[in-house]
Amino acid sequence: MESSIGGSEATTHGIQVVVRSRYSPERSAPERGLWLFLYTITITNVGESVAQLIDRHWIITNAAGSVEEVRGPGVVGHQPSLEPGQGFEYTSACPLDTPSGSMEGSYRFVDAEGASRQVQVARFDLEAPYAVN
Repeated sequence: MESSIGGSEATTHGIQVVVRSRYSPERSAPERGLWLFLYTITITNVGESVAQLIDRHWIITNAAGSVEEVRGPGVVGHQPSLEPGQGFEYTSACPLDTPSGSMEGSYRFVDAEGASRQVQVARFDLEAPYAVN
């Protein structure tokens, strides 16, 4: 059974990003130093023109302060193009070697005119329910 633990919300350049994160005990193995967190992200174009998600940049920090950066094209194999008012939702996972941490980052979107814009993904916590800070 997954536990609901946190989230964040930010709107940048007409793109709203809402994150909900949760710990997945069934897919974790604390005895082996593995805690797995799932996060569901809803991206909504609240602006006035079409925008396409091109790539992502994540900054993942574990409880010990170790930082990992991840960059790549699109999200979960997609580079969605969003009309005004349209949204896209996906779920992905983040393994940590500590029972807590955080993620934050950005998406790069390109509008119909070809202008590139960085869209913020506000920091959200990853925390196993029994973790003590």
